[in-house]
Amino acid sequence: MAIFNPGYLHIERESLGPHDFSYEIVIKYQVVQDPKEGKSMQFDMSGQINGKDFKESFTLPKDMAFDFARVAFKIAVKNGIPNNANILSMHKYYDLMFKDVREQLDVKPGDPVKPEHLE
Repeated sequence: MAIFNPGYLHIERESLGPHDFSYEIVIKYQVVQDPKEGKSMQFDMSGQINGKDFKESFTLPKDMAFDFARVAFKIAVKNGIPNNANILSMHKYYDLMFKDVREQLDVKPGDPVKPEHLE
C-alpha cells in the first residue's frame, strides 16, 4: 500500500511469512533554507521496519535533492530492510515524489550541479 500527497509519502508492506520483512514508512519533506547550501529539501523519515520504530532526517541541497531515494533506502537498510529488497513496486510513487520535489525547488532541466557535491 502507498499514499502520496505533495510533501508526503506513506509506504507499507506486510510480511508474507516468517522469513519475510514488513515495513510502514512515512517520508515528509519540505523546502528549507540552509545557511551554507541555500535552497534545500529536508526529508523526515519515520515508521517501523520489522516491528522496530525508527526516525531519521536528512537534508539535501537543491542540486542533489533528486538523490532522495538512494539516501532513504540506505536509512531503511540501516533500520532493518534487507539490502536486496525489491522496492520497484513503489516506483510510480517515487516518480510522483520526484516531480513534486522538482516543482517545490523550481529545478529546471540543465540547472548546474556543484562539482563538490559529486565527490
